[in-house]
Amino acid sequence: MTIRRLPENVINRIAAGEVVERPASVVKELVENAIDAGAGHIDVVVRDGGQTEISVTDDGRGMTPDDLALAIERHATSKLPDDDLLEIHSLGFRGEALPSIGSVARLAITSRATGADQAWIISVNGGDVTPPQPAAHGPGTRIEVRDLFFATPARLKFLKTPKTEQTHAVDAIKRLAMAHPGIGFSLSDGHRDLVKLPGVVQRTDGADPRLDRLSAIMGRDFSGNAMAIDAAREGAVLTGYAGLPTLNRGNAQMQFLFVNGRPVRDKLLYGALRGAYREFLSHDRYPLVALFLDLPSDAVDVNVHPAKAEVRFRDAGMVRGLIVGALKRALADAGHRASTTVAGTALGSVRPGVFSGGGGYNPRGGGAYTSAGMNERAGAFHSPLPGLDTRPSAPGADLTDGGTEEDLGDYPLGVARAQVHETYVVAQTADGIVIVDQHAAHERLVQERIKKALATGGVQRQGLLIPEVVELDEGAVNRLLERADELAELGLVIDAFGDGAVVVRETPALLGETDIQGLVRDLADDLAEWDEGLALSKRLGDVCATMACHGSVRAGRRLNGPEMNALLREMEATPHSGQCAHGRPTYVELKLSDIEKLFGRR
Repeated sequence: MTIRRLPENVINRIAAGEVVERPASVVKELVENAIDAGAGHIDVVVRDGGQTEISVTDDGRGMTPDDLALAIERHATSKLPDDDLLEIHSLGFRGEALPSIGSVARLAITSRATGADQAWIISVNGGDVTPPQPAAHGPGTRIEVRDLFFATPARLKFLKTPKTEQTHAVDAIKRLAMAHPGIGFSLSDGHRDLVKLPGVVQRTDGADPRLDRLSAIMGRDFSGNAMAIDAAREGAVLTGYAGLPTLNRGNAQMQFLFVNGRPVRDKLLYGALRGAYREFLSHDRYPLVALFLDLPSDAVDVNVHPAKAEVRFRDAGMVRGLIVGALKRALADAGHRASTTVAGTALGSVRPGVFSGGGGYNPRGGGAYTSAGMNERAGAFHSPLPGLDTRPSAPGADLTDGGTEEDLGDYPLGVARAQVHETYVVAQTADGIVIVDQHAAHERLVQERIKKALATGGVQRQGLLIPEVVELDEGAVNRLLERADELAELGLVIDAFGDGAVVVRETPALLGETDIQGLVRDLADDLAEWDEGLALSKRLGDVCATMACHGSVRAGRRLNGPEMNALLREMEATPHSGQCAHGRPTYVELKLSDIEKLFGRR
């Protein structure tokens, strides 16, 4: 067959297959053009998920008739003045979006350049161009895309429901809005506003206005539970906010990453997030994060894919180290702090008691009983019981260690008042109460002790008077023996013991009396899941968490007053003590005002 050059409209449709994946891709490309044009406000309309109509209106610099004619030609752009792909300072630069869109849809661009007294419109109908003509329009540009993919019907079959496509468009707008808080954004479906974000102005109190935009998108809880991120290394600057581990989700939809103002979805960056939160969240939970990485343009390649959602770094290891280090530093600075949403979740789970017998007020019934006889019986029912001066039959905790009212203001987690169900410690603070899960809290404390001991010279070991034999399958035995030297550094000394067993000779002293059988089996299971080529020092948090789980105070153990207060004081002094290794809170704090709401006092 003879080689021939493809027609221009076919070339554009091929390019559109990469650039215009779905309606949200069109929204993203057009809004990025508006941002590059210096717009202060951008209005977007998406009808029927974008298949029927997409319009983007901005108040940017606008275009002249000559600019309009060039804008719909492939690889025509104003964003590479020196033709240097290493010096890209705009969101768009390839010059493919508009001709690609025009080749598969009905495209109309109306624009009026700054200072011009006349607007112009140019149309492209499935690749057929209508020259610029005079039009009526204010300063800025309006782009209308109708009947998307009418020229490539096969692509229509791959579109999801209008609701799904609309959701993707909303996500695209939100990501761009987070990176550019000074610009106002609105998105509607032609009937109602889906996104309405006014431009954020500089605050007089010195607070970061970007946090206001992030909270508007990620939820009000985010601003109250976000840790500020600010770090730099080798010319790269990382800023933004990361949520406390106890503020997490079941998917990664609330993880936003930006490189030089560009929203990206990069496996390296997401992997760095997982690494930083590894010790604080289980594998199926995800933190809320918005990180902004700015680095020299020659240190990153954004020309990887036409959609520009992927990037490559010249020094990927440095970038990953910067992200992991900054997040771990912020998590350490957070100390024992837990998310404020923990208390809200606890309050939402409380069901007020309902008295439905006798007279009086019934909250669910909605009124007071009027029968005098019933009211009298209700009064007798609620009268004090005889013999209340006798000692309660249930055993109480020994709180003779102190904890007077004057002490409360000195301790963020308060002073222990009781232990309930031999599992939860109840403490009184200056303005509320704290409920501590003793097992989860002690598990975190032991984990941090092991890590600290390892960093300062090694984990102290205690020899077993009678070594313990643990029977395992042959694969598990081999995995443990291959890591025997590394486990010894962590305080666990094991040797082979025939076929299908290991013998434990020493354990970490910090664990005290522990379930050795369960500990060894859990470590063997962990090693089966982890990368065999990864040193245990790289999985330090995971190993310590497994050990700590077996060496912590168990639920069901009765604690006396000094033990409970010692637990509270160590939590206050230990970083990350607000959550266990799985991201669950170790304590819940209820303010007095919260408790009063439960009883209708507020």
